[in-house]
Amino acid sequence: MELVYNMMFTGKLYSNKGGAALDIKNILEILIIVLQGLSITIIVWGVFLCLISFIKLEISSNNRSNIVQKITSTKNYLGSYILLGLEILISADIINSILNPTMHDILRLAAIVIIRTVISYFLNKEMKATENNQSS
Repeated sequence: MELVYNMMFTGKLYSNKGGAALDIKNILEILIIVLQGLSITIIVWGVFLCLISFIKLEISSNNRSNIVQKITSTKNYLGSYILLGLEILISADIINSILNPTMHDILRLAAIVIIRTVISYFLNKEMKATENNQSS
């Protein structure tokens, strides 16, 4: 019980046996940095994979109509990486807003959520249209 009390009211997790103190806020701030780095890594990786795919498609000697369809598919693929990166970034921003609840952080979080929602809506719409065109 004392462990929970210390964590809630001091922001530190104390262990009577080990004597070590872990500052929960510092751990969460490190987690925020890791999540932000992870989101950037995912987006850059998606761009890298899609760029390679795009170059391979442009070099290939296939029918131009097929190439355009595959490039559209590659673009949708990139969108999924961007959405995953934004989801992770939103998670980091939610944790940051809980730790430092300023109006600026909350507005920034709201803007990111709106942008992510719009991107998701149009990406899903485009993916469905692409599936319908390929099945026709």
